Amino acid sequence: MPPTTAHPGLLLGPSSAYIPGPGTYLHASHIYATLAGSLSIARPPPRPGIPSRLVTATNALPAVNDVVLARVTRLQSRQVTVAILVVGKTVCADAFAGVVRREDVRGWEVDRVVLGEGFRVGDVVRGVVISLGDQASYYLSTARNELGVIMATSEDGNTMYPISWKEFRDPVTGRTESRKVAKPF
Repeated sequence: MPPTTAHPGLLLGPSSAYIPGPGTYLHASHIYATLAGSLSIARPPPRPGIPSRLVTATNALPAVNDVVLARVTRLQSRQVTVAILVVGKTVCADAFAGVVRREDVRGWEVDRVVLGEGFRVGDVVRGVVISLGDQASYYLSTARNELGVIMATSEDGNTMYPISWKEFRDPVTGRTESRKVAKPF
C-alpha cells in the first residue's frame, strides 16, 4: 500500500501492481511521485492483462497570484519570514516557507516601512504569491488593501480585533498595537 502523501522522488509502488498516472513517472519498474501533495488511487475500468489500480499525486504547491494564509515565524529588518499554511482554499499538509520583503508590504511609501510595526511573530497573514522566489522560499506581497494581518495576538496573549487599517485592539486590556491590517472581505 503506498503512503498517503507524496513528495517529488518518493517511491509509490511497483509498476506490476499500479499504473502510473498524472504526477508520477516510471523508472526501473517502479512508480515515483513528481509532485508534492496527497495521493489518490483510482480504479480505472479493467483491461485484460493490465493491473486495475492507478496511482496519482495531486499538486499542492503555491503558484503565482495564489492567495495564501501564512503564520509569521521571524522578523528581520528587511523581510518577514512566514510559513504558508493555506493555498487558496486548500490546507497544506506541510508548511511552505515564504518571505514578505519590506518593499512588498504596501504600495506607497515603501521606503518608510518598518516591519516591526506591521507584523509580529505568530500573526496570521493573508498575502498573494508574487514570485516563486529562490529555492528556499516563495515571495509574497501584502500591498493591496485586502491583504495583511487577519489574526493577531497581543503581548498579553489575547486574541485581538482590528479597529482601523493599521491597528488591532486587545479586548481584555484595551491596549492597541500597530499592524498592517487586512481589509475584511
